[in-house]
Amino acid sequence: MFDSLRFFSRFCLWSLCLCLASCGGGGEKDEAVASGDDPETLVRGGYDAEEMDAAIHRARSEVDTFIEALDAGQGNTFSVKAAIEDGGEVEHFWLTDVAYRDGEFRGVIGNEPGVVTNVEFGQEWTVAREEITDWMFLRDERIHGNYTIRPLLSTMPEDEAAFWRSKLANP
Repeated sequence: MFDSLRFFSRFCLWSLCLCLASCGGGGEKDEAVASGDDPETLVRGGYDAEEMDAAIHRARSEVDTFIEALDAGQGNTFSVKAAIEDGGEVEHFWLTDVAYRDGEFRGVIGNEPGVVTNVEFGQEWTVAREEITDWMFLRDERIHGNYTIRPLLSTMPEDEAAFWRSKLANP
């Protein structure tokens, strides 16, 4: 039997906290940067910035799919990703326990901050529909959405990347 909580915890290690220095980058691969103080979930580079921009655009353009599934209860573990800025730094957080109303998603910060200091794990947060940077949910043991993990696959060990590819519902 598939343990979705264990699966989601493992998933969080790679994608819950994606930090982008900027959305643009000329398509070049950023050099991976890590600090001993960063949480394991913080990814600062090593991916193609143009691919990440395209992933964010795709998530925004397909958000109606997410809202329909959320409203109909056609899945579980619904989350949206929000970019949070603090002092010139930007960090992307998954909001869990998500609800959608009047053009906004409300949820709680689902991971520990690694760069910004103006939010904390478990804090309630609201993000406008047009400002999300990704969305995802689980259905039939598959991840729907989560487009921003795709540019990160090249930063992972091959066995981890293969695992995530096998769990994605849509290419």
